[in-house]
Amino acid sequence: MKNFERITVDPAQMGGMPCVRHPRMPAATVLRLLAGGVTELEILAEYPDLHTEDIGECLSFAAASAMGRELPLLRSA
Repeated sequence: MKNFERITVDPAQMGGMPCVRHPRMPAATVLRLLAGGVTELEILAEYPDLHTEDIGECLSFAAASAMGRELPLLRSA
């Protein structure tokens, strides 16, 4: 099972939604942008704190979520 190092869950942050650790952007936001046809380069230009690896991890997270398995997430301090 993959450990998601760039995605964390903190109940005190964004209502406990899975977020890209820095800049605290919900993973779902990145996925909605991609699903809406926004390219990776456009996302990176619009959100300069995001990295290519963050987007890849959001996609991996979505794929694992779709498989209905328990996902190991790091808790934010």
